[in-house]
Amino acid sequence: MLTELHETHPGMTRMKGLARSYVWWPKIDSDIEQTVSTCPVCQKMRSEPAKAPVHPWTFPSQPWSRIHIDFAGPSAGKMYLVVVDAHSKFPEVVKMTTTTATTTINALRDIFSRHGLPEILVSDNGPQFIAGEFQQFCHNNGIIHRTSAAYKPSTNGQAGRVVQILKSAIEQARITKQDVNVVIAKSLLVYRNAPHSTTGAAPSVLLMGRRLRTRLDLVFPSVQEHVI
Repeated sequence: MLTELHETHPGMTRMKGLARSYVWWPKIDSDIEQTVSTCPVCQKMRSEPAKAPVHPWTFPSQPWSRIHIDFAGPSAGKMYLVVVDAHSKFPEVVKMTTTTATTTINALRDIFSRHGLPEILVSDNGPQFIAGEFQQFCHNNGIIHRTSAAYKPSTNGQAGRVVQILKSAIEQARITKQDVNVVIAKSLLVYRNAPHSTTGAAPSVLLMGRRLRTRLDLVFPSVQEHVI
C-alpha cells in the first residue's frame, strides 16, 4: 500500500490525505513520513519556499465560476496550458506546441465544452492573454477577464500551484526515465483525487460530486459482487 500511495511521489501531505481516504494501520503517518524522507526522487523534487504570499482571492461559492490560467514550460519543446477552478481546485492541463492567442483559445474551447463557460477568468499579462483576439473571445462569451498584477505572478497563485505540480511531474519523469505524458497523467489523477489542503475535499468531489476511481479502490469489497 505504501508503494501504491507513493507511486507518483505526491509529497508527504498529499500522500497522508490520500491514505486517510482509503486505508489505516498503526503508525501509518510515521511510515509515510519515513517513505517520503528516504525517497531520493522526492528529495530531488522538493519545492523551494514561496518567495511571496499568495494573493488572497475570495472563495467562489460555486464550481467553475472563476478559473485561473497560466503556462508552464517549455519542457522538451512543449508548453502546457494550466487551468484551475478556484472553487474545487480541479486542474486541467493541455500540452501545447505554440502559445499564441489562437491556440490558447482553441484549447480553452475544448475545456469549456466539458465544464461550461466560467464567469471570471484570471491570467497573467502574457502577450496571448492581452491580445485583442483573446479579449474579444472573453467578451463574446460573457467572461470577465482579470489579469494579475504585473511582475507579481503570486497574485495568480492558484494556477501557479498546479504549475509547480506539473514541473515536479516533468522532473520526476526525467529522474526516473519514464514517459513524461504517463507521469503527468498519473500525477494529475492523484492531485484531483486527494483532499486539498485549502478545502479539505478532493477537487473531483467538489467539481463532479464523486471521487475518481483509481487502483486504490480495489482495496474495498465489491458491492456488486456481494449482491450477485
